Amino acid sequence: MSFAPRRWPRLPIAVLLLSAVGCSDSDEPAAPAVPTPSTRAVTFCKALHDELPTKVDGLDRHETRPASAFTAVWGKPAVNLRCGVPRPDVLTPGSEHYNPTADSVDVNGVGWLLEKQDDGYRFTTTLRKAYVEVTVPSKYAPEVNSLTDLAEAIKKAVPSGI
Repeated sequence: MSFAPRRWPRLPIAVLLLSAVGCSDSDEPAAPAVPTPSTRAVTFCKALHDELPTKVDGLDRHETRPASAFTAVWGKPAVNLRCGVPRPDVLTPGSEHYNPTADSVDVNGVGWLLEKQDDGYRFTTTLRKAYVEVTVPSKYAPEVNSLTDLAEAIKKAVPSGI
């Protein structure tokens, strides 16, 4: 009796990679990375999650995966919100990137740090008891418009002060 080694069909590595990448079972926007808020910020972020609007700049809110009280998304490409992010380096005295004259704007009573990104802007609240970060793709220019729909929820859930 003789045994021949079994030969397995060989698939090009590219085919295997393509089958594993880019296939999604959902049209939902990708969720932003879930932050790890400080103990103090958790309460404010959970309250904010309950106050967030169903629409931002005319875009519908979607569930995030993984579900989190610290993230929210609207539209596709998504306007992403993360609550409980660390204080930005540009606002931290003594950090390498500290800039006391960084660009900022007040939108309906909420102060925001503006940071230009490759595709849009990142806005981070200032002078609030929890830092809230919102990234807006350039598709929705002027990107600051999204902040008008978030202002009331932020003022209600995240008190001013540091």
